Formats: sequence, structure tokens, C-alpha cells
Amino acid sequence: MLTEMARGLRFPEGPVAFADGSVALVEIERRTITRIAADGTSIVLARPGGGPNGLAQGPDGALYVTNNGGLAFHEDAQGLRVSGQPDDYSGGRIERVDPADGSVAMLATSTGSGFNLRGPNDLVFDRDGGIWFSDSGKRRPRELDYGGVYWLSPDRRTIKEVAHPFMTANGIGLSPDERTLYVAETEGARLWAFDITGPGEIERHPWPSPHGGRLLYAAGGRYLRYDSLAVEACGNICVATLIEGGITVISPAGELVEFIPMPDRMTTNICFGGPDLRTAYVTLSHGGRLVSMRWPRPGLPLNFVNR
Repeated sequence: MLTEMARGLRFPEGPVAFADGSVALVEIERRTITRIAADGTSIVLARPGGGPNGLAQGPDGALYVTNNGGLAFHEDAQGLRVSGQPDDYSGGRIERVDPADGSVAMLATSTGSGFNLRGPNDLVFDRDGGIWFSDSGKRRPRELDYGGVYWLSPDRRTIKEVAHPFMTANGIGLSPDERTLYVAETEGARLWAFDITGPGEIERHPWPSPHGGRLLYAAGGRYLRYDSLAVEACGNICVATLIEGGITVISPAGELVEFIPMPDRMTTNICFGGPDLRTAYVTLSHGGRLVSMRWPRPGLPLNFVNR
């Protein structure tokens, strides 16, 4: 059973659940970071502009943002959906937001090799404070930029390119033992696994892997797309699934555990909260809603989240 926490949001994503029952999230079309209280009231924490896409709490209590630089949107009777790169695209970047005063600090706009970030999408902190993040690239009417997966060091001075090219790298998460990095690829609805060997380093699998990852699961045979993800305490990977609208749960062995349908084709993100981490918060972006539900299993505690 779903409980609606908020409606009228402008393409919400990146939920972060807090101990008081509130949820911080981004509104990509509105270009804000918003906090929804347990009673449904909301306040804007920051206005970073561009396209705030992913959100996570860091070791210093600040909120860290993967900003895609802006997205164009199409709106009709069904709601909002993304339609490519906008005319005012401002470049991809990683940002730090002080939730107390809403100030925004730029942390990174390019890799160490000078390649400019195109469309940073999602992020996750490892236990040492490093940031693993995805870049979906950018889509224009007749062009598509490749994206990739990157790692930003705990001192925020070094970016490593972990995996490239990715057609549309999206959701990202770590296994409970932090030995495996999971990345959801939107186009083709594929879930990839990367074996972590050190800070920002992976074991590279040979061709035909396009980027060194191993294919863990591919939906196949159905028209759907993958968005963000969250990991359960038992290690299952919960992938927000577009078009069919729901959450696809995949085991660490690459087996389908279950599919939990949602009443929105743009089911974009999931995170876990509550005292036992069995409350799932899900963003339904087409209709602009944040909902919660009792989840069958507890979620994995995230590093540095104040519960």
C-alpha cells in the first residue's frame, strides 16, 4: 500500500531519507533541492540551477549533488518527461550544498584528463568518503554523448575515470561489503557489476565488455528502461524501472527476485528509511509525487546518512 507524501513536484529524483521522517530530493525541472517533512510540507533548501539529478549526504553533513547541467522537458496530460538537452545547458558538475544556508560550492566539472563532465546523474559514498558517480552523457536531436562512471577522492582533488564508454550510465550503488559497484544502464535496461580492487579502481573484464564491467542482468524482450537504484541489506539490487513503472529487484547472483509495480511510468528512484530501514521512498516523476511503502526486506544503511 502506497502513502503519498507530496505531489506537484517537478520531476523529483534522488531521495535521501532522514531520521525525523523527512526526505530531501531534487526537482530537476524546477532546478531545486527540496525537503519534504513527514507531514507533507516542503521547503526549498537550495537552488543550484542547471539540472540537479542525484543527491547524497556526505561525511560532513552536507548534501552532495550530481548536476547534469540541465534537461529539456515535455509536458502533457500524463505529466513531465525528459526530452533531451536544453538550449541553456550549463555543463555537468559535482556540487556541495550546505543545507543550513543553501549555499552551493562547485567541486568538479571535468576529469583529471581534462574531459568535461556531460551529465552527472547519480552518486554513492564509500565508507572512506570517496564518491562513485555516473555520467549519463547528453542527448540532442541527432547526437548522443557517451557517459561513464567516475570516482572523486575523499579530499575532492582527484577524479578517476572508472568505466567508459557507457551509453547511458544511471543508477549507482555499492554492495554491503563494498567490493562490488553496481551501475544501471538506462538504454537496454541492463545492470552491470564492477569488482572493486582499490580506491577508484576496478578489475577490468575483457571484450566484449564495452567498459570492463560484467553484465549482471538484462531485462530483454520488453520495452523498459532502468533509472536509479538502491541496495538491500541482504545485497539485492532494487532498480527503478521506467515505462513499465516499478521496482525491479535483482539478486547479487543476477537473478530476478521480483518486480513491484508502481502507478507511474517514470518510476525513477528509491531509497530506504525508517527505524528498521523497511520504509521505501519512491519518486514517481511523471506525476510529480513522492510516495512511501512498507518494503519486504530492510535496506542497506548508507554511509554518513543521519538516521
